[in-house]
Amino acid sequence: MKYRNIGKYIRQKRLLANISLNSFAFSNDIDPAILSRIETQQQNIKLNILEKIANGFEMTPAQFLTEFEATNGGAYD
Repeated sequence: MKYRNIGKYIRQKRLLANISLNSFAFSNDIDPAILSRIETQQQNIKLNILEKIANGFEMTPAQFLTEFEATNGGAYD
């Protein structure tokens, strides 16, 4: 499974929830600059950040990745 487009998926999911980047980042103890670079695919996501992002959407990392694979999983290629 491809995960290179996960940043775009995170951004899409955050925007659908109508949450600003800064608000989401601060609420989930993530540096906003790091989140921005992940969403724009300038930086790879680390496991600890993935966990914080998933928790921000009230999911486990496994649930988040399963949803990504089922709904997009490379649809942004």
